[in-house]
Amino acid sequence: MSDDNEPIERESMEVDVLVVGAGPAGLSTACRLMQMAQQNERELSVVVLEKGSEVGSHILSGAVIEPTALNELFPQWQSDGAPLNTPVTRDEVYFYTNAEKAIKVPNFMIPKTMHNEGNYIVSLGKVARWLGEQAESLGVEIFPGFPASEILFNELGAVKGVATGEMGVSASGERKGTYEPGMELHAKYTVFAEGCRGHLGKQLIEQYALDHQKSPQHYGIGLKELWEIDPARHERGLVVHGAGWPLSENSATGGSFLYHLEDNHVSLGLIVDLNYEQPFLSPYEELQRYKTHPRIRHYLEGGKRISYGARAITKGGFNSLPKMSVPGGFVIGCNAGTLNFSKIKGTHTAMKSGMIAAETIFGVLTDGDPGGKDHTHYQSNVDISWLYTELKSSRNFGPALHKFGTYAGGAFNYLDQNWFRGKLPFTLRDNSTDHGSLKDASEFSPIEYPRPDNVLTFDRNSSVFLTNTSHEEDQPVHLKLANENVPLGVNLSRWQEPAQRYCPAGVYEIVDDENGKRFQINAQNCIHCKTCDIKDPSQNITWVTPEGGGGPAYAEM
Repeated sequence: MSDDNEPIERESMEVDVLVVGAGPAGLSTACRLMQMAQQNERELSVVVLEKGSEVGSHILSGAVIEPTALNELFPQWQSDGAPLNTPVTRDEVYFYTNAEKAIKVPNFMIPKTMHNEGNYIVSLGKVARWLGEQAESLGVEIFPGFPASEILFNELGAVKGVATGEMGVSASGERKGTYEPGMELHAKYTVFAEGCRGHLGKQLIEQYALDHQKSPQHYGIGLKELWEIDPARHERGLVVHGAGWPLSENSATGGSFLYHLEDNHVSLGLIVDLNYEQPFLSPYEELQRYKTHPRIRHYLEGGKRISYGARAITKGGFNSLPKMSVPGGFVIGCNAGTLNFSKIKGTHTAMKSGMIAAETIFGVLTDGDPGGKDHTHYQSNVDISWLYTELKSSRNFGPALHKFGTYAGGAFNYLDQNWFRGKLPFTLRDNSTDHGSLKDASEFSPIEYPRPDNVLTFDRNSSVFLTNTSHEEDQPVHLKLANENVPLGVNLSRWQEPAQRYCPAGVYEIVDDENGKRFQINAQNCIHCKTCDIKDPSQNITWVTPEGGGGPAYAEM
């Protein structure tokens, strides 16, 4: 084994286009590139890197899909076996007024963007796996288990590719007998499609000030469970959305969902806006409370929980969209924030952003472009597409809810979307930051959450077990603290260290033993949701990629 201080030269690979992330955005980019290459009889090398152990293993969403982008990318998707098996049959929307009661919103009062005729309830992980199969059949090379850990730049400062992470480094930073250096992948253009709060996309946005003069990005945390329920209580194709309780009890906002898939399965969850102020609030415990409402309990009683997961959601929308091109690269999909919050959907918009990136890249490569340029006309191509029109028309949706609250904001959005079709002659903005929203713990009383009954409600450890999360234990912690004194210093004194509550996987703990209090990071529990990177009030935590293949293994989520 080499001396730990001795540099080991990394192998390199040259490709035309490199895509970081095998989610809907990244795979749509790769597929569209190869479709155009075949149509124009041009040789093109496209590689996709995926940090999960397989395509789809880190994908988590509700999910109801609008097939607009899929219709464009694969018009014959139904005959090709795409796993969109459950058309939406009807919608229900409720305002949960308290723990026992709810008001059903009349259909005509629901914002048009939330109507789901023509949409499908899916497992997004299965959709991603199908897209991966299409990509490989077109000639795309996909490397699962290889996280992109470092951006590479050329001598002019343009992106020239990425390096994958080292393997076989111990927790103390020493090279083990299994050590393997990372590999460099060089490309004419690199597309960053890492999903919400991608750590390389985050670096690019900061380094190039891509969000200059934009509203701060806003996020939610989406927590989801998959259940198999009593067939007598199952209604395939039913979509139920809700707002209000339990979040309203602590002046937090967000929404809930319950979708009836095939095979007597339902996916249910809670989206908690990460601009909440109450430092004692636990999004995980709020999800458990949500299931006890009679409207939801009715479906779950007699059923069995199959899986659990959580993932942050980029939801700032049109007002927060950064510039999406840099020299040598593009930032697309949820990495940039293309989700349409008014529809509670981001798959079709993420896919479209990738397809436009592919068409832009293919056009310049066909013209002999050597790579490394900043193709700002990508934005022009976005601006003339339905993606721009859709996101702009929904620009006021999120800010209205943040400014006016669930009820008044909902009324505003009904008028904005149904009467004015998103064309009001003004734009609401929310210039607050999610990490800056927590108020001092001294202003609040701790929240006493009920103990789990292990029938309907469960503790975090048993839930994390269902994510099939696995990490090599003897490796450096991938949750980096800028200052190790902050958790037991300002974060504890001001906010009673909120990481132990906002993390949905029990990664962070305050341990009090014979040596006193210490901040413990259980990195092996991490389900890669990125909430800590977003919500930490001191912005002291940075999420980076762990050793390849680590993290959750979502089978059907």
